[in-house]
Amino acid sequence: MKYFATVFLILSTALLAHSQTYEIGGMIGGANYIGDVGKTNYINPNSFAVGGLFKWNRSARHAFRGSVMVAKIKGEDSKSSNSRRKERGYSFENTVKEVSVGIEYTFWDFDVHAQKAISTPYLYTGLTYFWYDALYKNGNDVITDYDGASSVAVPMILGYKANMGKNAMVGFEIGVRYTFTDDLDGSNPVKGLADNENLKFGNTNSDDWYVFTGITVTFAFGRKPCYCNF
Repeated sequence: MKYFATVFLILSTALLAHSQTYEIGGMIGGANYIGDVGKTNYINPNSFAVGGLFKWNRSARHAFRGSVMVAKIKGEDSKSSNSRRKERGYSFENTVKEVSVGIEYTFWDFDVHAQKAISTPYLYTGLTYFWYDALYKNGNDVITDYDGASSVAVPMILGYKANMGKNAMVGFEIGVRYTFTDDLDGSNPVKGLADNENLKFGNTNSDDWYVFTGITVTFAFGRKPCYCNF
């Protein structure tokens, strides 16, 4: 967690060197994963997620955005509606720590210094790098961790935000991360266990996803920008 706080502070300080308008704030909500263990619901927040974010508003329609987030994810076959998974009875827990950068695009003009009530839907995408626990299924059919691992993901976020007063904004968003690993749940071990076919289960040709659902609160600062060149 100290590492993410340091990254967040460095990036925020770098952006402050420019005389533009910025936002800084946090996000809180729930997370779930989509893979080979537990329920198959796409949106089913069942564990806690928290993070911070900043934005560099380059126009009234788009902003460069960076964020850090820590999320717990878990799956339990006993809670699945799939009879085969229920009979199998696997379960796991993991912790995902991510850093993400990309572009947020609003459907309508959104001036953070507007003197009236404004709101808009928005989309965000970019690139995410994340760390997680490498898992595997041991001889007792218990999924456990054996090492640390990392990978990249593509975030795809849909949200809706509105201003609260002069410089505060609140938003609600649902964001999926398509990862390039199939080991968030231990179904397809990486590193030293990757060649052991006996440890694999489920659909090893499909990578895992994880989803964040929650609210964001940000505060704008810096001089009012001139968007005349965008």
